[in-house]
Amino acid sequence: MYRSHNCGALRAADINKTVTLSGWVQKSRDKGFIIWTDLRDRYGVTQLIFDTERTEAKVIELAKTLGREFVIQVTGKVIERESKNTKIPTGEIEVLVVQLEVLNEAKLPPFTIEDETDGGEDIRMKYRYLDIRRNPVKESLIFRSKVANEVRNYLADQEFIEVETPYLIKSTPEGARDFVVPSRMNEGEFYALPQSPQTFKQLLMVGGMDKYFQIVKCFRDEDLRADRQPEFTQIDCEMAFVEQEDILNIFEGLTKHLLKKLHNFEIENFPRMTFDHAMKTYGNDKPDIRFGMEFGELNTVAKHKDFKVFNSAELVVGIAVPNGASYTRKEIDKLIDWVKRPQVGALGMVYVKCNEDGTFKSSVDKFYDQEDLAKWAETTGAKAGDLICVLSGPTNKVRAQLSALRMELAERLGLRKPNEFAPLWVIDFPLLELDEETGHYHAMHHPFTSPKPGQMELLDTDPGAVKANAYDLVLNGNEIGGGSIRIHDKETQATMFKHLGFTPEEAEAQFGFLMDAFQYGAPPHGGLAFGLDRLVAILGGQETIRDFIAFPKNNSGRDVMIDAPAALDNKQLGELSIKLDIQ
Repeated sequence: MYRSHNCGALRAADINKTVTLSGWVQKSRDKGFIIWTDLRDRYGVTQLIFDTERTEAKVIELAKTLGREFVIQVTGKVIERESKNTKIPTGEIEVLVVQLEVLNEAKLPPFTIEDETDGGEDIRMKYRYLDIRRNPVKESLIFRSKVANEVRNYLADQEFIEVETPYLIKSTPEGARDFVVPSRMNEGEFYALPQSPQTFKQLLMVGGMDKYFQIVKCFRDEDLRADRQPEFTQIDCEMAFVEQEDILNIFEGLTKHLLKKLHNFEIENFPRMTFDHAMKTYGNDKPDIRFGMEFGELNTVAKHKDFKVFNSAELVVGIAVPNGASYTRKEIDKLIDWVKRPQVGALGMVYVKCNEDGTFKSSVDKFYDQEDLAKWAETTGAKAGDLICVLSGPTNKVRAQLSALRMELAERLGLRKPNEFAPLWVIDFPLLELDEETGHYHAMHHPFTSPKPGQMELLDTDPGAVKANAYDLVLNGNEIGGGSIRIHDKETQATMFKHLGFTPEEAEAQFGFLMDAFQYGAPPHGGLAFGLDRLVAILGGQETIRDFIAFPKNNSGRDVMIDAPAALDNKQLGELSIKLDIQ
């Protein structure tokens, strides 16, 4: 028996018990006549004591050789700790060691295995198995497991069936780039790794599995950022004989269940917001509604004077920053520099201070009088003591710029509190997006999304006006899930492929199996997929997903621990009928 208890289990009630513990040496303090060693495992830390008066000499000598991260086993007696540590659950006791065995020695780690480590991100990713021993990463992975278990519990209670779908599938031209896998047995042909189990879950609906879910790995060969990895995990769900409202109700229930179980946080209100309203009011389709600073469009109150910057702009729009009138000119100049960064791309910013006495002071006083500025304050909802920040330019671009500024200011003002949760549904997305470079439309979600009822005929006359029967679930300014009611008949699906630029032959080659299935009694169906990595991070009070993934990739898509991706030798390439011609 390696252990009778774990290192977080012992309390004052265990005093005088003989116990066996195993774990890693956190640190040792050798005072000559006495040695204290902190022993750590997944469950906590227990202090060991080696005492020259009560411990055999050979055990003392072995204890003196212990280094950080040695794996050891000890047997001893639980005694009361003289100098108690109220910061840890085991702080009232220690174990007087009688027997000590070194199970494995350890090299000195390249960084300290402590909550506040001296290791940078690169070195910790290279030695990720050591990083996992640190409490922040360990607790994040345990939290992820709890979320996944609660998801399964809720969906099982709702009579969902967990079904696995294939990883080796067919490449399709929609969405991001596929990761492809060469087939040795089918020379010159390739599988693709799934970006989503989309078509398979629709086929499961045809097969009568009317409530499906899967916690599944998906793969996209795209540029990375803090909340994106080349392989990621979805909570993938689909339901038959449902309308949009049925799906929203089920997954509101899941979100409430998770918030209650994990944080004892109860929420009743899930606002519904159209895509158009979200873009006009917040500048993006995943607004954080934990705070205000809603957009005020100023065209009608700012374009009547001789200020050419505003007069030539497609949109003039501003936000009111709470208590921002106290900002110094230097602080405002820094904000202006921030919006002019390439990542944001604004050419400048106009500001108005709303003074406590009801007057206004702006950077454009030469063009606008107090009556004008009062209208700006009314439109943006600014109060005495606030600062109005105004940007102008092409509508889509300036909305994105002001949205970035809004989020940055909220972060600086402490308005994005990780222990507060504000979910909402964004609905009525455009069905199609116009690619400005090619002039062609493509599906905003995917080509299997159904138009809103009664809008199919608009595809021929005004495709940009067609709304999708689609919905995103947003939590704290992050999209955590999205889905739609699907097309479920062959004719409508063929029409959609036509408007997306597929020839009948291309549609048949890529998706003929799905359209064939629709001819055998496909029920009305729809679904939703949560991004598990992002959901767990937000529920865990963060927005960076990396610490919630056991073995993540870096920003270049590399696993620096195992050094992947890596080249194949010529023999392997030959078996796959691949010849590389790299200059």
